[in-house]
Amino acid sequence: MAERILVGVVVGAQGLSGVLRVKSFTQNPADLAAYGPVEDESGRRLRLKVTSETKDAVMVRLEGVNDRTQAEALKGARFYVPRESLPAAEEDEYYLADLIGLVAERADGAVLGKVKAVHDFGAGVSIELEGPGASLVLPFTQDVVPVVDLAGRRLVVVPPAMTGDRQDEEGREGGGTDEAEETEAHDGAR
Repeated sequence: MAERILVGVVVGAQGLSGVLRVKSFTQNPADLAAYGPVEDESGRRLRLKVTSETKDAVMVRLEGVNDRTQAEALKGARFYVPRESLPAAEEDEYYLADLIGLVAERADGAVLGKVKAVHDFGAGVSIELEGPGASLVLPFTQDVVPVVDLAGRRLVVVPPAMTGDRQDEEGREGGGTDEAEETEAHDGAR
C-alpha cells in the first residue's frame, strides 16, 4: 500500500441526519476533503463533503451515512490520503509524519532513541521516543527539539529540564506550527 497520511479522525456525530464531527489534521481544517477521496483504515475510498467548521472540528457528510446511529458508529474512524495527494512541503517545512523513525539525540550526540509516534491530544504536539527501557514523550517545541534534520534522519532533543538555561541564553521561546497534525501518523509542518 502506498504511503498514507492521516488527515482526520471522527470524534462524534452532529445532529440527527448523519453529520460527522471530525478533528482535521490539515493546516486549514476545512481542507479535509480538498485532496480527493479519503481512505479508511482498510483502504476503502470514501467521499467527504465538509459542511461547516467549529473551533475544534469540521462537520462532514459522508456518502451512505444518513442518521445519527450510523454517524456514532464511526467514532474513532481515521481518514487518510495518499502522500502524493498533499502539496510538497516548503523549504524548512515537513509533515509531522516525516519525523517517525528519525533518531533522537542530545546536542552532544548521545542517542535517546527513535521517534515512534507523534501525538496531538489538544494541548500541543508531542513526540514519543522509543529507546532502551521505557518510552519517553516530549513536547514538540523549538526549545525541546531545536534541530530537525530530515536528510540526516535525525533530530536534536534538549530534554525539558534543560530548556530554562537554554532559553535564557538564547532568548527564544518554544513553538511550532503544524500543517496537518496527528500521527501515530500525525502530519504537519513546523
